[in-house]
Formats: sequence, structure tokens, C-alpha cells
Amino acid sequence: MANHASALKAHRQNVIHRERNRQFRSKLRTALKGVRSALDAGNTTQVKDGLSNTVSLIDKMVTKGVIHKNAAARYKSRLVKRLSTPAAA
Repeated sequence: MANHASALKAHRQNVIHRERNRQFRSKLRTALKGVRSALDAGNTTQVKDGLSNTVSLIDKMVTKGVIHKNAAARYKSRLVKRLSTPAAA
């Protein structure tokens, strides 16, 4: 256990940040699953709405430091690629 006041405070902050990041990551994963399932089902209106909301959420996660910017770019790229693939085929 930490012995210094600064270490105790750092531990308290870490617990709070970890829980907040877990909630954000869960929200992000849920949004990604929703868009992917809408893509598989072929619901174009639901995909358009979900995609814009999900991209916005991904960008927020980057600014909050929950995910890395390259991971965010990868998520967005894969979603847009899956959106455009069925239209081309």
C-alpha cells in the first residue's frame, strides 16, 4: 500500500479514471456493434445515423485519451470500408 499522500491521491485518481475509461470503452464497443449489425442487416438509414454518431464517439475517445489516435483511425477506416464494399459489389 502507498505510504505517501501523493501516492494515495494518485491511486484514488487511477481508480476513478480506470472506471471512467471502462465505461467509455464499453459505450464505444456497443456503438461499433450496432453499426456493424446494421451493415450486415442492410439498414442503410440506421447505418448512416449510427455511423455519424459512432465516428463522433470515436473522436471523443481520442481527445479524452481512452484510445490511441491510430486505433481511432483504424476503426473509422474499417467502418467506412465495410459501408462502401457492398455498394460497389
